[in-house]
Amino acid sequence: MALTWSSMMNIGVGSSQKMMLFEVSCSSRKRDRDIHPYKVVEITPPPKSLGVRSLPPNLQCGESVTIEGQAYTISAVTLRYQLRKGKYEQSEKRLDVLSTGRYLVNLYLENLLEQT
Repeated sequence: MALTWSSMMNIGVGSSQKMMLFEVSCSSRKRDRDIHPYKVVEITPPPKSLGVRSLPPNLQCGESVTIEGQAYTISAVTLRYQLRKGKYEQSEKRLDVLSTGRYLVNLYLENLLEQT
């Protein structure tokens, strides 16, 4: 993101005029490598890749997301890091999702198993 704003100001001093130019610019320090969209995988057997999606940051397990009109519930969020030049940098964000219906059935079956 780059934002530039320029303004010209005329200053009259006696019979001569001077023109001053002011410029303010802002730029984001984020680089393309710092932006990592989520790799989304539906984990019901067999696992199926739903592609790479731009989703809101800070997603958590149990939240609901809609992809191509289908509702999914997040089962796991995985952040992968690589060591580069002595620093760990984020290299991948992955979401493991289940269809919402399948997620609810799994919760029901887990509760039945705990009760027995």
